[in-house]
Amino acid sequence: MSGARRTTTVLTSKFSIRSCRPRRPRIAYPVSTPPAAPIPAPIPAPSAPLHTSRQRHISTSASKMSSPSGDTAPSPGPNPSSPAPPPPPPPTDVPPPTSTSASTSTSASASTLPPLSAAEFKEYNRLAEHMDLFHNHFRSTWNLLYTSASTGRRAQGLSIRAFINTGLEFISHLETHHTIEERYVFPGLARRMPEFRTGREKPWDLDPAPPTAGDETTRKTDVETEKEAEKGKRKAAELLRQHVEIHQGMDGLRDYLRKCLSGETELQMSALKAQMDTWGVVLWTHLDQEVRTLGAENMRRYWALDEVRRIRM
Repeated sequence: MSGARRTTTVLTSKFSIRSCRPRRPRIAYPVSTPPAAPIPAPIPAPSAPLHTSRQRHISTSASKMSSPSGDTAPSPGPNPSSPAPPPPPPPTDVPPPTSTSASTSTSASASTLPPLSAAEFKEYNRLAEHMDLFHNHFRSTWNLLYTSASTGRRAQGLSIRAFINTGLEFISHLETHHTIEERYVFPGLARRMPEFRTGREKPWDLDPAPPTAGDETTRKTDVETEKEAEKGKRKAAELLRQHVEIHQGMDGLRDYLRKCLSGETELQMSALKAQMDTWGVVLWTHLDQEVRTLGAENMRRYWALDEVRRIRM
């Protein structure tokens, strides 16, 4: 009995399990897939007035689009249903090409030396001021002699002998002045400044430094320099040529005054004026031009400030 009960219980339990959990029919479910992205709605095509105003905006803002800093208007999104808008017109504000004169003036301004301070100008202009002191003395003596020769009356307080000696002293001082210039002043300046060259300089007389001694090129250049000097191809600078003309006039005036001083010839103011007229123009031109050549603006083109301080006159 106990065994039958045990069996019945098992059966009952099996029955109860089957009755409580009935078998369900099999259902074929579809395979799950990720949902597709939503398709955006098409953008409606702009109407005709909007398209016309858009084209006008593009054409008026072409100059801004050509510059790097210009703001460009955003372009509308793609619309497959409407045709693409035409490309914007090319910019009209293209700068004209620069002329050669403008570029020349730019390069000329770039090559201009910076302005000098008051102290630097005084240092560079020192030789010109020193030279002008001597020249003012020559101008003053010349005016005394020439005014007397033009008016026919000697300066007050001067006898005939004193007047003649004044003229001879003027010639002697001017000749000494030119001799000092040509021997001690001009050769040093001529190393860099062509305004003071005689035309007989050797290659090693000029800056930059000469080639090595004994070089064949140096000897050949030396020979060519000698030949050119003999043929007169290398002329002296204008200031040196003016010295020659001035000395020719000085020689004539000296001879005339010496004859007047010795009593060989009587002093005549008209004859004195004629002697001075032969070289008066070149003398005054030389006195002014030499000072300008030694001026600060010209000297700074060839010499540094420390070099100018070491030049003696």
